[in-house]
Amino acid sequence: MAQLDESSQASSEETFDMSDSDSDFEVEFRSTKERKRNVINAHGPVPPKRPRRKAASQPSSRSGPGLSPTLPASSPQPPSHGTPRPVSPKPLSPRQERRGNKDRQFISAGDMYEAIRSGKSAVVTVVDEWLDGYKHDREAGLLVLINFVVQCCGCKGVVSREMFDSMQNAEIISTLTKEFNEESVNYPLCTPGPQWKRFKAGLCEFFRVLVRSCQNSLLYDDYLFSSLLALLTGLSDSQVRAFRHTSTLVAMKLMTALVEVAVTVFAQVKTTQRRYDVETTRSPEDRALGRLEELQANVSQLLEHQEELSSMMNAVFRGVFVHRYRDLVPEVRAACITEMGEWLKENPTVFLNDGYLKYMGWTLHDKQGLVRLQCVRALQGLYQEKDFIGRLELFTSRFKERMLSMVLDREPDVAVEAVQLLLLIQQRTEEGLSEEESSSVYPLVFAAHRGLASTAGAFLYHKLCSVMARDNEDQDMGARRAAFLNILVSFYTQSEFHEHGAYLVDSLWAVAASELRDWETMTSLLLLDEEEGALIELMMCAMRQAAEVHPPVGRAQGKKVLSMKDKKTQAQDRRRITAHFIPLLPQLLAKYSADVEKVTSLLKAPLYFDLETYSSTSRLEKCLDVLLVQVWAVVEKHTDGGVLEACARVACALSSPRYTFSSRADLALSQLLDGLTDRFSSHLNDLLQGTADEDDVYSAANTLKRIAAFSSAKDLTGWKLFEPCFKLLKSGTESTDMDKELMVPALTCAAFHLLWERQKVSCSTPSEVELKQLRKEFRSFCVVCQSCLSVAHAEIRDQSFELLCDLLLLFGLGSVRSQPALHSLALPPCDPLRSEMAAFLLDHVFAEPEDHELAGEEEEAEVRISTLQRRRNQLAGYCKLVIYGVLDLSAATDIFRHYSKFYKDYGDIIKETLCKTRMMSPVQSARTLCLSLQQMFTAEVSEDQGARDLGEIRDLARRLAMSFGIDLQRVRSPLLALHTDGIRFAFREAEDGDPPPNLAFLEILSEFSFKLLRQDRAQMLVFLKGECGSAAPSCQAVKMYHRSLQPGPSRSAEAPPAHSTSTEAPSPHSTPVAKRRRPSPPGTVSSVSEGAWLDSSGVRGNLSGPTLTSTLERQPAAHASYAPSIVSEPESDDFSEGSEMRRVEPNRRAQPSPSELDSHLTLLTLIEEDEQEVDIDEFESNDSDSETAVTLGLT
Repeated sequence: MAQLDESSQASSEETFDMSDSDSDFEVEFRSTKERKRNVINAHGPVPPKRPRRKAASQPSSRSGPGLSPTLPASSPQPPSHGTPRPVSPKPLSPRQERRGNKDRQFISAGDMYEAIRSGKSAVVTVVDEWLDGYKHDREAGLLVLINFVVQCCGCKGVVSREMFDSMQNAEIISTLTKEFNEESVNYPLCTPGPQWKRFKAGLCEFFRVLVRSCQNSLLYDDYLFSSLLALLTGLSDSQVRAFRHTSTLVAMKLMTALVEVAVTVFAQVKTTQRRYDVETTRSPEDRALGRLEELQANVSQLLEHQEELSSMMNAVFRGVFVHRYRDLVPEVRAACITEMGEWLKENPTVFLNDGYLKYMGWTLHDKQGLVRLQCVRALQGLYQEKDFIGRLELFTSRFKERMLSMVLDREPDVAVEAVQLLLLIQQRTEEGLSEEESSSVYPLVFAAHRGLASTAGAFLYHKLCSVMARDNEDQDMGARRAAFLNILVSFYTQSEFHEHGAYLVDSLWAVAASELRDWETMTSLLLLDEEEGALIELMMCAMRQAAEVHPPVGRAQGKKVLSMKDKKTQAQDRRRITAHFIPLLPQLLAKYSADVEKVTSLLKAPLYFDLETYSSTSRLEKCLDVLLVQVWAVVEKHTDGGVLEACARVACALSSPRYTFSSRADLALSQLLDGLTDRFSSHLNDLLQGTADEDDVYSAANTLKRIAAFSSAKDLTGWKLFEPCFKLLKSGTESTDMDKELMVPALTCAAFHLLWERQKVSCSTPSEVELKQLRKEFRSFCVVCQSCLSVAHAEIRDQSFELLCDLLLLFGLGSVRSQPALHSLALPPCDPLRSEMAAFLLDHVFAEPEDHELAGEEEEAEVRISTLQRRRNQLAGYCKLVIYGVLDLSAATDIFRHYSKFYKDYGDIIKETLCKTRMMSPVQSARTLCLSLQQMFTAEVSEDQGARDLGEIRDLARRLAMSFGIDLQRVRSPLLALHTDGIRFAFREAEDGDPPPNLAFLEILSEFSFKLLRQDRAQMLVFLKGECGSAAPSCQAVKMYHRSLQPGPSRSAEAPPAHSTSTEAPSPHSTPVAKRRRPSPPGTVSSVSEGAWLDSSGVRGNLSGPTLTSTLERQPAAHASYAPSIVSEPESDDFSEGSEMRRVEPNRRAQPSPSELDSHLTLLTLIEEDEQEVDIDEFESNDSDSETAVTLGLT
């Protein structure tokens, strides 16, 4: 007992002092005297603690892998360096461990690990089995637990009994580090897969159950948990990532379990103290015998337990958390901050103060999205509790700006959680968010990320409901929904994204589906009010969302398979929409028929109906007739293309043969088309003879526009419109004055006539006469379109080109290859037509905006976007003709030579074309690339016979060379063909006997040399010498190309600087050797391919980073810290520097002996390399708001 008392007096414990100080974010610790241990262990008196175990209390460097402090109140005792370090024995297999421990009734570390890893055994059973062995022999049981932790780290080393008895913790960790010779960098916690996720959960559950099982006895034996925490603290300070990560996670989980026990003990103290106080108020004769003394002893014991728990929690917090929450590994930082959130929720009395909340605030600026995500989620748990709001006032005011900026975080998941956090702040706090602060969240309802948009929609919905509740307190449900719709329309019209109603509806659908499905209220508002264009658009978007059950374009994440519940809801919504809008839609069309935008939106409604409903009763068939009358009235009233297309879609849907009422709609449509055709025919003769006045031309043009709109949705070949349209087109091309209002719809009608005829002959067995007539019509139409490609009117020109691309593809040889009867329809384009189409491509697609287009005011962004979209469609149509063999592959030269210049606008289209042509014929595709470069070079030479600037051509060659990829074996033949054609072109003799004029082309060809394999380079050198002939080998271009074909070392030795020759003036297009892109010196074939790829890839640093970031940007520290941490410690360290691993580090950097080389190299691979600290400002100054700059951006 003397030894026990001496040991007890030598140790002390630390408890948290949460008293106020000068700073709200300071943690003060005070030392308390150790109670005397008078509790005898069930297996006998507690032996005195060995000095080795007290090494856990010694201050040590937080950056070394040795022992870190856990019980800092104990006076440090230096380790005994005279004790020899025995070599650890060979690790035992789990079977050997079970055989050796059978008599002692121990579960081995291997068995525990397998049970947790497999998940087949209950964690409680594993803990109970280990506790049984620990109670039998606690030192052996602790050794098993230590080896279990080591094995969970992924280390196959074993802590033997000799090591456990004779070595300090730092020495044990150092030995384990040297024996950590795993080949894989993965360890259990970072290994992907569902099994290892279950392992992590099982490991956390194991230590939680362990603490719960020991909370009444072993938790306070001053041996088990103090020793375990000492080891975990040392491992958490290791430079081996596996040790650091695993031990930190275990320590954090132990801390969480200790906090739960501390809350229970605190409640027991209060209850027992209250009972003691009640007992003291009684008179002596009313008291139970010994009851007062028993309660007093219980209170004292509980207070002692509370002090010990505080000491252990203090050790974990200061020994592990304070250093590891800024660890280099983001998973470690995330684990720390996640568990801190649990501490704040479980024990707010102790932890929910500024001294701990500051760590949450600092972590909001972490560089990694995972850490920020866990921090925001932890804060959500705090703001969900109303009782915590008062304690969070200072934190909210201090970090509200940062939380608002996180809604634009570069990680969408973090932004989603940030918006949810702001919604909790808005709902829970009295002040909430101001309108200016809320305005930063509103635009997110239009975001492309659906999760973020839905969360922002919930925020907006809550805000709108609060405004509605404030203004309309005493109203019924109908009036409140009408008020909500009015407020929503007002928000929609005032936002800058008023053309994206589908995105707003999709964002609100999860929280405001009942309001958005209130068709009765919407239609009543529309029939009463006059100006409700925004409400019509929102209503149609809501109808589409309910009927189609899929998000708008850009928000769909893969194809979603609807569940049976979703399908049932969809069917119910379609029936409700149909039943409500069938009688009301004609009224709405009649009211808004004069407005183009409103009537276009309303005409989408029948597409969302359950159209079979029309045939259910005669009353609904009359509604169908009324609807058709209104649609035909809209057709007669409007000539806008959008309105007419909407009417055509409705007519096509209603006349579909699958509906029983289709004959009624088809008859009405035929009557409409008959009237339009007769009207057009009445003006045709005057138009062809040139005697028509302006009114006749206007009437004929409008009629033809209506017919063209319906020709795209319905087969109008029965009306025989091709002949009159062709005559009109031929007359227009022959006359000097061409009316585009007539020509464009005439082109459309004629083209759709051919398309419908082509579709009919492919589905039937046509006669030879029919095929001959169709062939004749197609050839005539191509002649007319060819004439239109060079007219001045852009609309006629563009329409002709687009229709030509579609028809040539449909009448090409590839489309009739599977139908021998239609081979006579395959008409390849003639040479003049090819030339005209290529000229159109160069003049109107690969062309900069003309000066007169940009004169005066700058062109509107909307017009620029639509123009670019149309040009992209035209280029895509031309590329299809090349890919499907309608045009020769050589026609692609007009496309490939603009790859670099127009990469921003058409790069994706040209790249896809290049890939497709390479799949068709790799060698021919490479020769086409060479031909493109030759054409550009020839054009450059012809334009300027003097100094030539080949920079643009070389940039194109460099980009084209990158398109060959990194599999150089696969592209050997295409590259050889490209170089061969290029060399022959360069040495082509001049007609008058002068030197070859194209020698400079070798400079361009040298950009492809790094893709050649070593043997192919030698072959090209031989071919170059054979072609060079009498040409001057001293020409700069020949030298450059010759060097590019040489292996790396010889090329660099033979490459003199461009400015080193004094007797020979450099050529105007010479390029300094140092600035040329070259492959790495190859040693083998594989090294050539790898080095060439690295030299030519984008990893060389030309990519500019994002302008804004979502994390706090800091300048790097002036010195690189060796500790594996990501940010600097805001508080001063209580631990001294210089651990065991720090002392052996210089020796490890020295030359190792041959016997130790392998182990040292293995050790170095496990140690973090990229270790740099980034400072975070102290959160203790009232002026730190202005000192901390946070830049935020949406990526």
